[in-house]
Amino acid sequence: MTAAFAELLARAGLDPGADADYTLLTGGLSHRVVRVDAGPRRWILRVLDPAVSAAGLGVPARQEIANTLAAAHSGVGAAVLGTVDEPAAVVLEFVDARTLDADGVADPDALVRIAAACRRLHTSTPPFANRFDIFRKTEELLARCRRHDLPVPDGYADRLADLARIEHALSAVPLPQAPCHNDLLPANLLDDGRSVRIVDYQLSGMNDPAFDLGDIAAEAQLADDLVDLLTAAYFGAETSPRLLARVLLYRIASDVAWTLWFAVHHGLLAGTAAAPAFDYHAEAADKWARAVRALDADDFGTLLDRAAGRAAAPSAQGGVPDSRISRQESGRRS
Repeated sequence: MTAAFAELLARAGLDPGADADYTLLTGGLSHRVVRVDAGPRRWILRVLDPAVSAAGLGVPARQEIANTLAAAHSGVGAAVLGTVDEPAAVVLEFVDARTLDADGVADPDALVRIAAACRRLHTSTPPFANRFDIFRKTEELLARCRRHDLPVPDGYADRLADLARIEHALSAVPLPQAPCHNDLLPANLLDDGRSVRIVDYQLSGMNDPAFDLGDIAAEAQLADDLVDLLTAAYFGAETSPRLLARVLLYRIASDVAWTLWFAVHHGLLAGTAAAPAFDYHAEAADKWARAVRALDADDFGTLLDRAAGRAAAPSAQGGVPDSRISRQESGRRS
């Protein structure tokens, strides 16, 4: 395997030398990611498995590399040192920073840096050539589950009407599309204490920027007050109950969709998974449980109303329901 990695580096125009060390990094769930230590030089070699995009779990390899190059252009992604077409691979600079976990994302100071990194990605990165829509991705993954007779959670089909309600509410006042990462696991965020870099563009594409915020909230299981902080740090003076509701609804949509991502990965790629010890089935179950709790929460209807710019329905007492969003309205602009 070491010889194969060295050959890929050579084809990318880099000479690691005969004494280079290769360390397979853990944490990645799909592709092979290798740290290369070549004397004082350190690189990251990312070898893309074509089975991932073939299963609908990522964009095609060439598109991922193109988007990685675009993110590097804005400085929010790692610099690209070389690429290989077949097998698809990309060599990246080694970013000397802490790989975040859920607790790291939940640090308020880190959240401010994460919000700044997202804004840089969304506003300074050249447009991606492809698009990403979490609702169409959900449909695609569900069709794949049905085609391959893969198990989905009990009651999943019954909640698709709720997902359609979310999409309808979000479409009422859309945000401009931007280059988005769309898979902001804590492990894809590197924090050096001054700024955050974003890596792994496996699911990247032009999308609603609020989805990236909702996806961060879902993947790190952020408490509601921290979702408020992330949203305010990203939108600044433009922060409003409508935008906060948008992020919270995308948090739900993220859990609904990625439930199926893990179901497909578990069902189709278990034999070639980059992290064979990871329990993809359990992760799908956890995401679905969180999604159901959010869909059944008392404030779900209010979130739909706020995101769509509608007045919330009166309560039985004749007032606006006492939701977290409505309580905050006095301090924010709609």
